Amino acid sequence: MRQVESIQAELGGTFISEVRINPKSRDDIPVLLRGLQQIYQKRSVRVKVFEFLSTQLHDKVRHDTGRPGMDWWRILVLATLKQGLNCDYDRLAELANEHGTLRKMLGHGIMPHDYNRQTVADNVRLLTPQLLDEISRLVVCEGHQAAGKKPEAALHGRADSFCVETNVHYPTDLGLLWDSTRCLIRISASLADARGVKGWRQWQSSIGKVKACYNRVRNSKRGGRSPTCINRYLSVCEERVQRAEQTLEQVRGSELRFADVLKVQQLEELIEHARRFSDQIRRRLLDGEKIPHKEKVFSIFEPHTRWISKGKAGCTQELGVPVCVVEDQYRFVLHHQIMWDGSDVDYAVSAVSQTQQRFANFTACSFDKGFHSVPNQAQLAEQLEQCALPRKGRLSSAAAELEAQDWFKAARKQHPAVESKINCLEHCGLGRVLDHGKKGFARAVSLSVLSANLKRLGTLLRDKERKSLARRQRLRAA
Repeated sequence: MRQVESIQAELGGTFISEVRINPKSRDDIPVLLRGLQQIYQKRSVRVKVFEFLSTQLHDKVRHDTGRPGMDWWRILVLATLKQGLNCDYDRLAELANEHGTLRKMLGHGIMPHDYNRQTVADNVRLLTPQLLDEISRLVVCEGHQAAGKKPEAALHGRADSFCVETNVHYPTDLGLLWDSTRCLIRISASLADARGVKGWRQWQSSIGKVKACYNRVRNSKRGGRSPTCINRYLSVCEERVQRAEQTLEQVRGSELRFADVLKVQQLEELIEHARRFSDQIRRRLLDGEKIPHKEKVFSIFEPHTRWISKGKAGCTQELGVPVCVVEDQYRFVLHHQIMWDGSDVDYAVSAVSQTQQRFANFTACSFDKGFHSVPNQAQLAEQLEQCALPRKGRLSSAAAELEAQDWFKAARKQHPAVESKINCLEHCGLGRVLDHGKKGFARAVSLSVLSANLKRLGTLLRDKERKSLARRQRLRAA
């Protein structure tokens, strides 16, 4: 049965609270480990973290087997390290096997214990965004104490959004039809081979024919695409789609295994995508119709991907999902929201409300003009004591008087500091999310926020230790 932490220490192991982390190092690993060590050695925080780990992940493990599995504490350490370093699972496994201080933080002693890359990946994916958000809240509270915040002191925040890119290529309807067709051919051939259905023996050659037609259409862009070439590409894809539908009908008539059920679901989605993109190509290239934005899908592998156009210099569009973050004056991320749909103006009120649910003393916040609307101005004025939300367009006398106040000017002057935190999050894995699906994306965002807060906590503790070390050295020299 999986445990939160090993009950018996390993031979030659060191207590996690006694692990020595070099305060002079400027690398990211010691800072992350120092933050993790702080939440472990603080008993009140450790008890809550272990309680979250044991209760919220109780249903994700089997209790009818004797295999222990990886401890939850080790999973948490490896997950935050991966996201904090913005590395892949191969480097993470190498660090877990060879980095001495990290192995001590994992609770290992002199006995050999090697981590396999796939084992690490499977265990890290067990963590949920809800669990990570709760742990992040505890880290923020501990960080406030390390920063010298008084319990009754108010929190002032600054909110902004940025696009987190998904792992997709630039979308065109021709390319998306190619993606859909080659994937449905491969899955149809796999299903047919498993269920004894004929018709897909030369499936690799079939993919090659589709690719040849796709390349012919794509390379004819400069000279003008020929309708004959486009119709040929569409007919070849349509022939494969029809054959996949026939295979699907034959497979449905037999008893399916669980793996085959998943393939059937994937095949149904790919057929639907292929039909959509074929229709859009015919409408756009042959009929000259402009496709409405709401009908477009930008990736068949990451369907939650959005087309974000903010008018930034040198960046006409971004492919990903916007994320709204709220940072306080101590440079901790209090709250984040994934904007699956809508824009900034739709999330201003909810971001403040949910932040106040987590931190009751959150009384002031600054925004940029993208969050402005008349209803938002009214609701935020009721929720916050000070709301620095600039208005768009020409200001009325009352609005001009409000924005001329000293506290408003000070909040607006400090607001650009949130860009530094956004840059930190991008270096903690949010530059481009490689995890698959909505669940993987949400887990990666929550892990990045937790890692950034642990980095900030570790930095505060490291700076204190550096000052203490320098003070002792001066006393010895005197």
